[in-house]
Parts: sequence; structure tokens; C-alpha cells
Amino acid sequence: MKAFLPALGLAAALMSGPARAGDQLAGEPYIHDPSTITFSDGAYYTFGTGKGGLVSKDGWTWHRGGERPGGGVAPDVIKIGDRYYVAYAVGGGGMNGGHASNVRIMWTHSLDPASPDFGYHDVGTVASSDGTEDCDAIDPAFLYVKGHWWLSYGTYFGYIRMVELDPATGQRLAGNTPVNIAIDLEATALMYRDGWYYLLGTQGTCCDGPNSTYNIRVGRSRDPLGPYVDNFGVPMLKGGGKLVWGAHGRGYGAGHFGLVDLGDGVQKFSFHYESDMDRSGRSVLAIQPLLWNDGWPVGSENLRPGTYEIQSERGGALELAVDAPRLPFDWRRSGFMAPDGPVAHLPDQTLAENQASWPAGPIAVDMGAYMVRPHQHWTITPVDGAGGYFGTPYVKITVAGTDRALAATAQGEITTVPAFTGAPDQLWRLDQLTDGTYRIVPRAMPAEGTPLALTAVGRSTVRLARFNPDSAAARWTVHLP
Repeated sequence: MKAFLPALGLAAALMSGPARAGDQLAGEPYIHDPSTITFSDGAYYTFGTGKGGLVSKDGWTWHRGGERPGGGVAPDVIKIGDRYYVAYAVGGGGMNGGHASNVRIMWTHSLDPASPDFGYHDVGTVASSDGTEDCDAIDPAFLYVKGHWWLSYGTYFGYIRMVELDPATGQRLAGNTPVNIAIDLEATALMYRDGWYYLLGTQGTCCDGPNSTYNIRVGRSRDPLGPYVDNFGVPMLKGGGKLVWGAHGRGYGAGHFGLVDLGDGVQKFSFHYESDMDRSGRSVLAIQPLLWNDGWPVGSENLRPGTYEIQSERGGALELAVDAPRLPFDWRRSGFMAPDGPVAHLPDQTLAENQASWPAGPIAVDMGAYMVRPHQHWTITPVDGAGGYFGTPYVKITVAGTDRALAATAQGEITTVPAFTGAPDQLWRLDQLTDGTYRIVPRAMPAEGTPLALTAVGRSTVRLARFNPDSAAARWTVHLP
């Protein structure tokens, strides 16, 4: 449930083969009810039901780690000032037949158990349910915006409720009473964007492996206390909610949304699949791109392996800087004259025909009008063992049908090398932006600490440059040839 801030970061196309639920993450990403992914002391943490959690240095490879006393159900984490606040529920959820529960809060200066600043301090109970009222006080979620700190909580057993907390103490604001904001949800999360408050929650059934029907829904309001309505105007107090993400590929039962905001127009969302069919049906953490369409969050997926045309938003297609041979053609068969004879199928240019003029060594890259030529087709393939960053694997980008690989030079120029070696300057990350386009980022940067991206400089030149989220120069789209 859940927003994460630090760190940096083509439209998805159909290809053969289903997507695996866990393809975007490595290690042992096993968790249920993950909290907001939060950065602390050089690592990223998420906590789940129980006392443990997961830790990662890059948001790609996850292992057990982190400590959180108190146990309980479905925690959430937020950093305000120099404190990390953790909310969690004790009791409720129908466990042991009851719905009496307390949402408690504690804080620490670090999430790293090895840090001298690590150590939790108890704030106390900020919300509760007595087991007979129409609410079950579990599944807390935080939002801090405009100096106000909100906490939502609740499950299918009655209402989802909202209370306001004191940012100075973490306690409930004096005199603040819970407000009902939704029904038929659990595992809520909160976001704010462009004047809208978004309430996300999970509908369906959980905890039944591949039979779980969990799916993530959303409504929005101009006021943090609602009313929240979906894209058809159905109030969430009447069961409304626009679909954001559900079962996909080999992952069943998507729930517990968490915002991962990487800045520069790159947003992702974390969640768990109740069952990853490629990991023995276990519950796993997942991280995928988040897009925005007409003011609504839309779940997306990483680009699948395949062969593509890569187009700059500036108008040119990425290509080898070679003189491709012309296709043989009788001009008298063009449309302004009536050709004689039967209509025939004309073959596309073959790789062998196109490749005949290529030099043997490195070949520069530029942009040109897309002509369905082999030197304009690129195969994108995740590289085993190369790692990744926040749900996005590092890939090699090769001229289709060859091992000639896209590479970045130390001077920020873009070239291709005759054969892929796995060197960092031949590894790339494709970050989908919130508008559906992509930025293409090399693993090896020419200048340390300077994040650069593949950028169109004019209509035909391409090189690495600092990514500007307000410009289309470093935005790319990907299409099937």
C-alpha cells in the first residue's frame, strides 16, 4: 500500500509467449502484503505481514532483510523529516474469528539494522475497531501532502476509513474522527497528483493461491476525505473503482499497490501477486511501470523480448549509419500508371542484401526515415546475470539477426560493436515514462554521477545527453516492424 521517492531511472507491444510474474525481479522476492518501498542508508526496504521484510540495493534483486518489531498485518512505511514511520495492525482481519483490531505506529531514524540510528520508538494506537462495528482496523496506508498526514485503513468487513495524523508526533490529531470513504475494498493506498487525491484498493479474494481474485482498483476526489468516484462516476462508497491491474501472465491475484516515483516522468508501482505460477505458486513482490491516461493511473508491463523499430519522438528511426542498397523496382508500376500483368508479392530487403555494404568494425548510429530495412530493426533481449533497476532488467540491443550490439562511448557517442560482449557500455535500461514512451539509459555513464539517456540531437544525430523530462528529444516509441 503505498510512495517511494529516491533514485533515477518503448509503448508496450504484443509478442509471442506470456509474461512471467516474476521476470522483473531477481533473488527471493517472497512477501505478502508489501509496504511502500522505502530508501534508507543505501538500500531499499519493504515489509510484509509478520516481522520480516525484503531488502535490495537496486530494486531488482531482493533478499530477506530488515527488521520490524510488532509483527501484525500489512504494514506501511513513510519518511517524514528524519523519521521513518511504520504503521501496522494487531488483531482483526477475521483471524481467530474476530474483527477487533488496532492500528499502531512506531518510528526509527534508519531502517538498516546495522546503522547506529536504527531503533524503533512506539507512538501508540491511532485507529481501532471493536469487532462489532462496521469496520476492521487493519491494512493501514499513509499519504503526506501539503503539510497534512492522512491514514486510511479497513477491509471488506465494513468501511474503509480515513483519519488525520499529527506530523510532529505521529499520533492522531486531537479531536479527529474517522471518515468513511469506501466499501468493498481492502489493502488501500493513497496518492496525490495534479490536485486529485487517489484512493487505491484491492477488490476480490486473497490468500487462496492461484484461485485468488485480487485486483487493484482506484477512485479519485478533490478532497482527501472524498467523495471518491471512479471513471464512470460510481462512488467508492457504493463499490466503485476503476481497474488498475489484476492477474497477468503467470501472476494471479494482484494486490497491495505501492507508488514508486523515480522522478523525471518515471513512475512504477509495487504490489504482490498472490500466486506466481513459475515460483511454486508463492506470493511474490512485483514492480511494473505506472502510466497515466486522462488523469487515471494505468498499470503497464516491461517491454517483452523481441524485434522492434525504435522511433524518436523527434521523428527519426534509430538505424545503422550505412548506405542501404535500394530495392529493385520498376517505376512504371507506381500508382499513377496502370501496370500491365498480374499483381505479385514483392519481397522485403533481406539482411544479407542490406549487410553487404557494412564495414567490419564499429558502425555509428544515426536516425532516418523508417523504410522497413534490416539496419533499422533492433532485437531487445534481457541479459541473464546483468541485473537491473527497479523492475527493469538490463538488456542488449542488437541489429536483428546479428550479434552487432548498440554501445555507448566514453565521449557520449552512440555506436555499434561487431559482437556483444556483456560490457557495461553495451547494456541498456528501458524506462517507460508515464505517457507510455520510453527513455533508453546505458548502464555505463561517460561521467560518474551524471545520468544520461539516448537523445535525438536534431533530426538525424543521436547521442547521450542529460535527460530532460520536459523535452521530447529523449523519448522513444517502440513498434513491431
